[in-house]
Amino acid sequence: MTLLELGWNDFFAQAFAPHAAEGRAPARVTLQLKGFYEVTGEAGAQLAECAGRFVNGAKSPADYPAIGDWVAVTPLPGEATRAHIHAVLPRRTKFSRQAAGEEEATEQVIAANVDTVFLVSGLDENFNLRRIERYLAATWASGAQPVVLLNKADLCPEADGRRQAVAAIAPAVPVRVVSAATRRGLKLLAPWLRPGETVAFLGSSGVGKSTLINRLVGGQEQLTQEVRAADGKGRHTTTSRELIVAPGGFIVIDTPGMRALQPWEAGAGVAAAFEDVAAISAQCKFRDCSHSVEPGCAVQAALAAGSLELARWQSYLRLRRATAHGERRGNRRAEQAQKVNVKKLTKGLRQRIREKQGDE
Repeated sequence: MTLLELGWNDFFAQAFAPHAAEGRAPARVTLQLKGFYEVTGEAGAQLAECAGRFVNGAKSPADYPAIGDWVAVTPLPGEATRAHIHAVLPRRTKFSRQAAGEEEATEQVIAANVDTVFLVSGLDENFNLRRIERYLAATWASGAQPVVLLNKADLCPEADGRRQAVAAIAPAVPVRVVSAATRRGLKLLAPWLRPGETVAFLGSSGVGKSTLINRLVGGQEQLTQEVRAADGKGRHTTTSRELIVAPGGFIVIDTPGMRALQPWEAGAGVAAAFEDVAAISAQCKFRDCSHSVEPGCAVQAALAAGSLELARWQSYLRLRRATAHGERRGNRRAEQAQKVNVKKLTKGLRQRIREKQGDE
């Protein structure tokens, strides 16, 4: 498999130039496991782990390779199928969230270097406009193009009405109604399935991401399971992140279902996902309007008139608060790290002063 078939382009070639001088080879992360990675390049697939110097230099989990990353590798001596990862190339796009269950704000990179994100929602019990808003905010923040796929159209007689509801909250985003079971609407995805370009499927468990991938790739690449009949929730069939090059030349990233999504540093993404809300608030009489009791508040007027739904406004406020809270936590962590570094530098300076005084 060539680098071009894996999504290589001039951006990565330029970023890799310093590593080529050190005898390293480019490869893309095609499978992400615990502590290990499958990387694929011109030498084929190799099982790789991060080199010691890389590990020592990593400042956060987000510095480590993620699915879709391009990395600089060298083979292990005498083992052509094993490799060391020495560096992660700069990412063109990055879909991140706050790591679930972490007390401190920690960035978790879900997928990197993605051109299009297919945000998959079921048209069954899974359908939730507020969840779609969160995914849209995270995708806009990533730099990739979002496309909403409403799957399981065969099970929903109100499919077109729900499509219109999604289009109302995302007027700039393509929305496609599909059915992995009957293949309805799959041909409509062709504009985003181009050779050398990468698409990622993201969504909750049980929405049909793996089944859709199987239909598009043309084989049973991904294992699938039925959702639980009791509550419509899915079982985690996909347990690792994987990159697949389809026979048509496009590149697909499959990810495990996410029960919770807190976008990482998604201020710009929230603004893009709620352009209608931003446009209304810009009409307020006062620039610092709190949108509560001030006279001339365009938001309150829109809520009263029904042109802005209360649920959408509340969703916007929740995402704004969560994003601000995550940024504050991240800033505190950075401040603490800076204090530690300052203490180390001060201690070293004092030691040098004492040594100099001793020499005198």
